[in-house]
Amino acid sequence: MNSEHPPPPDPDEQSEPGRPIGRRVLLGTLGLGALGVVGAPTLQRGLESFLAGASDKDPTGLTGLLPNGGGFRYYSVTSSVPRRNADTYRLTVDGLVDRPTTYTLDELRALPQTRTVRDVQCVTGWRVPHTPFEGVRLSRILDAAGVRPTAGAVRFTCFDGAYSESLTLAQARRADVLVALRMRDEDLGHAHGGPVRLYVAPMYFYKSAKWLSGITVTEDVEPGYWEERGYDVDAWVGRSNGRDDEPTS
Repeated sequence: MNSEHPPPPDPDEQSEPGRPIGRRVLLGTLGLGALGVVGAPTLQRGLESFLAGASDKDPTGLTGLLPNGGGFRYYSVTSSVPRRNADTYRLTVDGLVDRPTTYTLDELRALPQTRTVRDVQCVTGWRVPHTPFEGVRLSRILDAAGVRPTAGAVRFTCFDGAYSESLTLAQARRADVLVALRMRDEDLGHAHGGPVRLYVAPMYFYKSAKWLSGITVTEDVEPGYWEERGYDVDAWVGRSNGRDDEPTS
């Protein structure tokens, strides 16, 4: 994240409709991320117990934001997100391509699938290790569409009507960038961005757009939803340490 920008809210974990997050709660979440809560399950369980108190209620709303040993918890940037299934889901591929295409969910499932197991890393500090994702390599979909020579980037849109992301064409062609259909050996559920989401393994998780519905090949990178709110367009995990884990296969 650029140091000159004040940190916007956590892009990977947004508040539920009707449960606004106050500034103190947000700062507390950022602080907990800095402590590596996910990496310390015992500490996390203690924090969750403390925050929730003796009752089943959590007046702070903070425990709902903590990733836990059982998995993730996601929210939308919109008040509601429509649901899609095998009958209603469509993924369009257009822009600077020779063969614009629309895929159904069954058609995506019929394509060769790639499985990758990597740590999921949030820009605010929490991490979920060794998380399997499966899906179609984005490069395969781009090759099938026939990317034109003037293309330099790919823009992603989502059926929540608000979220968007972008990658350079070189980034989009990496072997560890998937149009994901499964997570943790199960079909992607609605809460996790299903039935189809983008998964950009080497970048912070806000780049992995949920509820993916559109892939548009463009000339230049267009800042996405969170980049317009202060986050980096390039979001390599560990970039400050010079890390870029290019896959070898």
